[in-house]
Amino acid sequence: MIRIGSRGSQLALWQAHWIEGRLNALGEACSIEIIKTTGDAITGVPLAKIGGKGLFTKEIEEALLAGAIDVAVHSLKDMPTALPSGLMLAAIPEREDVRDAMVGKRLDELAAGAKVGTSSLRRAAQLRALRPDLRVETLRGNLDTRLRKLDDGQYDAIVLAAAGLRRLGWEDRISERVPIETICPAPGQGALAVETCVGDGHAAQLCRQLDDATSRAAVTAERAALAALGGGCQVPIGAYAEVANESLYLRAVVISPDATRAVRGEERGPAAEPEAVGRRLGERLLNDGAREILAAVDAASLT
Repeated sequence: MIRIGSRGSQLALWQAHWIEGRLNALGEACSIEIIKTTGDAITGVPLAKIGGKGLFTKEIEEALLAGAIDVAVHSLKDMPTALPSGLMLAAIPEREDVRDAMVGKRLDELAAGAKVGTSSLRRAAQLRALRPDLRVETLRGNLDTRLRKLDDGQYDAIVLAAAGLRRLGWEDRISERVPIETICPAPGQGALAVETCVGDGHAAQLCRQLDDATSRAAVTAERAALAALGGGCQVPIGAYAEVANESLYLRAVVISPDATRAVRGEERGPAAEPEAVGRRLGERLLNDGAREILAAVDAASLT
């Protein structure tokens, strides 16, 4: 019996049950353990103000290291780039849609002064760059909570990950899938992370069979760029990699929360060397001005 650790949100449980189904197909029985994380417990504060890393993963990883669970399932974009000692990403299954989605109205349908909700500094900053006439405000809560606030008229539109809406069967709520050229996704967006203890234990061996090499290469490059930039999960950094014909193309953006400064770049390299490609791009962005943007974001989060 494989014990799977998960957050208790509707989306997190869908993801855990999806992995359970994949493991069942390999002949393994599973149970799901719900674990409350720091990010779940603090709902009235913007994520960037809470500080720290692993807001949605720390307690689950502690349970994994303690042997209370055998496998942890996360949204990869929630995971810090450095894993705790003793843990590894045993599998990154095939990735879902990476794009952000407008819900309520399309971007070009929003009137000047319209109120748009998001929990992400990255989304908010890129929205302000595209539409400085909008009021972009913080929106916390699980997917169903955010949708309810939209339906109650608290926002004219909200921005969510298309992957989460698709997974929960709410694809019909999407007004517009925003092109990655318009709003660059978060590193790892649309991908699941299946985490186990390091080694060749039964859970790790089983989960490795769920890995998708193309998705792993792409998100490895994105996370390497994020690591080189020194960014955590709640920073205004977008990164997206594509793999084709054994080559990898990575683009990234670092943008100030008020959208007055942005640094963009791209890098190409062998798909077999995703970490090197990501590191090169991250280091170049730092030298091109990203260091100053991120330092200002860090300073602002402390006030």
